[in-house]
Amino acid sequence: MKTAVVFGASGQVGMPLLDRLRDDGWRVYAVSRTPRAEQPGLVWLPGDLQQVAGLPPHPDAIFSCGPLDLFAHWYARSDLRTPRIVAFGSTSIEVKRGSADAEERDLAVRLREGERRVFETAAARAASATVLRPTLVYGVGRDRNLTRIAAVARRFGRIVLPRGANGLRQPVHAHDLADAAFRCLDVDAARGRAYALPGGETLAYREMVARVLAALQPPPTLHEVPGGVFNVILAAAHAAGFALDFNEAAVARMRSDLVFDPADAQRDFGYAPRGFRPTAAMFPETDAD
Repeated sequence: MKTAVVFGASGQVGMPLLDRLRDDGWRVYAVSRTPRAEQPGLVWLPGDLQQVAGLPPHPDAIFSCGPLDLFAHWYARSDLRTPRIVAFGSTSIEVKRGSADAEERDLAVRLREGERRVFETAAARAASATVLRPTLVYGVGRDRNLTRIAAVARRFGRIVLPRGANGLRQPVHAHDLADAAFRCLDVDAARGRAYALPGGETLAYREMVARVLAALQPPPTLHEVPGGVFNVILAAAHAAGFALDFNEAAVARMRSDLVFDPADAQRDFGYAPRGFRPTAAMFPETDAD
């Protein structure tokens, strides 16, 4: 029986990946900060990338579904040996590289350094690594983008966007990402490569938000206002303690096209993400912040 270690196992991509591996007969060691009940073929290990005990000495594969920079540091100092690494990064490595916001630029730097370290460590250990870069993730109510938009819309009965929020987006379902991680595992062409993983449909930011609202019951209202008015509304939201991480750079990106080509992933491991068809079940009710 093949064995796998999955970091970020309780996250939005990690959970469906566990199911995918178990369905294929793998024994999975899933790392989680909170204890969970073991199941057939699934061992939960309490811990994180700072400290975890009980890992198998020679797993057939290690998957990282959490922060890439933290995983890269763990992998470089770990004595665990495996022939195969599949780690999730983000298209933010490109999107936020030239951001006006210093924290966003720092994120892009950390992602790039994380990728470099993962590939170099794997090569030094005669292992193979693949890095997967998703776009905007949705689908299981664990994201900080569309799920938060849905939460704000439910709370206030409306969402306000600046006019011209027509930058193109490619939202990608978490289950499609888990499938991609599993599919690329045994593909020789994927070894030593990074892949963009956009969703199966490209649409304007405004249309993306409109579809989220249409999936809710009752559907909240979408308002579009001049940029100056939107900035006043955003400042009032910040003063009230809402959307504190939604900054000027994020507003500017609403008008920018963030589009990535899935052709390499399609060719190498049959990546075939679904179109964007949100349902209310994808956005469980949470507290808006």
